[in-house]
Amino acid sequence: MRFEVKTDSQIFSNRVMSIVFISCVLFFITVLTSVSINLAKISNYFEVNYLCKLFLLEKSNFDTKRLSNLTKQTSKQKMWDLCKEILK
Repeated sequence: MRFEVKTDSQIFSNRVMSIVFISCVLFFITVLTSVSINLAKISNYFEVNYLCKLFLLEKSNFDTKRLSNLTKQTSKQKMWDLCKEILK
């Protein structure tokens, strides 16, 4: 028959390893969340830029609605001014 006794050093090392593992998981979750938020901002910027180019060239109503939703501008004149500033 074999008996194993856990010593304090084994319990301590297990606790330290679990704390390190949880810290690493939380760090990676934080990094991935930050990256996804930044990618969303970048994609919104490029979508606004693209829609401004279409708005200045074609002046279509569909792009105007999408652009007004993204930029929170209500009038076409404000969107026109915003697009001119963006594309400078």
